[in-house]
Amino acid sequence: MKHISLFIISFVFWILLTWTFELASVVAGLLVAGLTAMIFGKYFFEPTKKVLQIYRYMWCFCYLFVFIWECIKANFDVAYRVIHPKMPVRPCIVKVPLNIKTPFARTMLACSVTMTPGTIVVDIVGDNMYVHWIYMSSDNPDEYTYRIAGKFEKFIKKIFE
Repeated sequence: MKHISLFIISFVFWILLTWTFELASVVAGLLVAGLTAMIFGKYFFEPTKKVLQIYRYMWCFCYLFVFIWECIKANFDVAYRVIHPKMPVRPCIVKVPLNIKTPFARTMLACSVTMTPGTIVVDIVGDNMYVHWIYMSSDNPDEYTYRIAGKFEKFIKKIFE
């Protein structure tokens, strides 16, 4: 089932990239998707039934808007800190407890936090994620946990777990 799911996802991705339905392109897409599924199918995430659940795609669509909004806000925040004459930075590494359990979901959260300007995930150890943050606005762990990962974590949990 993992190979079939990866084949379908790879083929759909090929069609979206090429955006053509000519016979040569479709045959090439089928070959590339088949080769991808054969080589990388064993590494594909375990519960492949999740790929077929439509509500996960709806949450993914909602997450995309939240992620884009948070990136825009973070870009303006970093730009403000760079342009400001006093350069108001208070860098630190914070320990953020994780509520998600699967390795793939944790990786998605780490990538989301890292792609947001002003933060970068340094390491994930056990149930904690260590994040370098450009400006630590609060010493309260609950507040900075929510500000760094809380908005992403609830969507990622609904999508990948």
